[in-house]
Amino acid sequence: MTRRTRPVAIGRRPSAAVAVSWLLLAAGAGGALAADWPCWRGPYRDGICREIGLLKEWPEEGPRLLWKCRELGDGFSGPAIVGNMLYTMGQRNGAEWVIAVDCAHGGQVIWATPIGPIRHSGGGQPGPRSTPAVYRGKVYALGMNGDLVCLDAMSGAGDWRCNLVFEFGGRVPKYGYSESVLIDGRWVVCTPGGPQCSMLALWRLNGEKVWACPAGDGAAYSSIIKVSIGGVHQYVQFTDTGVIGVQVRGGKLLWRYEKPSNETANCPTPLWNLHQTIFAASGYGVGGGMVWPKLTPQGEFKPEEVYFTDKMQNHHGGMIAWDWHVYGCSNPSDLTCMDWKTGEVKWTDRSSGKCSLLFADGMLIARSEKGLVSLVEATPEGFRLKGRFTQPERTRRSTWTHPVISGGRLFLRDQHLLLCYDLREGSLEEKPKEDEKERKRRPSRRTREE
Repeated sequence: MTRRTRPVAIGRRPSAAVAVSWLLLAAGAGGALAADWPCWRGPYRDGICREIGLLKEWPEEGPRLLWKCRELGDGFSGPAIVGNMLYTMGQRNGAEWVIAVDCAHGGQVIWATPIGPIRHSGGGQPGPRSTPAVYRGKVYALGMNGDLVCLDAMSGAGDWRCNLVFEFGGRVPKYGYSESVLIDGRWVVCTPGGPQCSMLALWRLNGEKVWACPAGDGAAYSSIIKVSIGGVHQYVQFTDTGVIGVQVRGGKLLWRYEKPSNETANCPTPLWNLHQTIFAASGYGVGGGMVWPKLTPQGEFKPEEVYFTDKMQNHHGGMIAWDWHVYGCSNPSDLTCMDWKTGEVKWTDRSSGKCSLLFADGMLIARSEKGLVSLVEATPEGFRLKGRFTQPERTRRSTWTHPVISGGRLFLRDQHLLLCYDLREGSLEEKPKEDEKERKRRPSRRTREE
């Protein structure tokens, strides 16, 4: 049974300085604004930012750095942003935490709520991997051990919690639960894995079970997308054995496609377009395939493979579908552009390193696991580099967290460190320097909090 929790401890109390940010949160959380990035890979879970008016070229030193936050703890959880509030997860002090950061006031941590003790090593890479989902004033977050919580977005207080293993028979994958849960109207949809609960739908308001899909698949490291194929709404997920389609109403297994699966770790979120086809890929020497889950006259789905290619062996950096082309990092550091319809490779380039991708305003932001950040034009005509810089204050671990853009700001996370850059056109114009005497006279953050 799911359990309703008492309000959980809050790491620090909100200050009066963030009242404006909270008003924006209250206005924006009920319906995502154009600049919001409320969940994994954005509002449509496709890695595409719809904002325009962003820099088309970067100077040698990169875009202007606005602020840094160094209090997130270990982990690879990405940012979810509504208004000026950012939510992510981290591991510190023996627990996994959900953390809220004020983007309007220098990256100040507003609250931090523990969701459960550390019970998993992450296969040698500790820290939560899931990106929270923010919807109508609530934050939904999944820890490595299967602790799923619903928290109040303004205070961090707990509404309800459950555990995917203890309460639904889920099986923790080798590297810990990594998916970012999907909020679909009244439901929270996730992948516990296991014989009786490969996929699970819960009521969003209280965490009670709606249905479970007994497909028999274990959880992998991908995240669910919602699609419509043949007029049937369905959830598509990349499990430990392949790609499956599950009917939204009732959780019936509709089809499966196993060829893109490897035996180690299936990570990338599948891609979908309105022409009813799905593209899914993985690394470890496998590649990706385009499948059409065709609806037969008998009312059943029969997946037909359109093509398969070993030229898109995407590990965990994600893929972008744009203008009938797929962009992704392959094997393991070939940034690749290929034709969506045929799988034909248009170009490859290795200078960006093994990277995760984000699309915005006709450009790709490629973030290498070593800290290099590249701006590349999203065109099949060839690799066109428009800027590149190396992230400052690098940690010693890989930077696997995907980049995010919200409100003209680029967010890069590297374990405990969060960097915020200004990508708006005109942001590179020289700003008046702050008077040195005034800077020294301004109280430090520690003094203000005391």
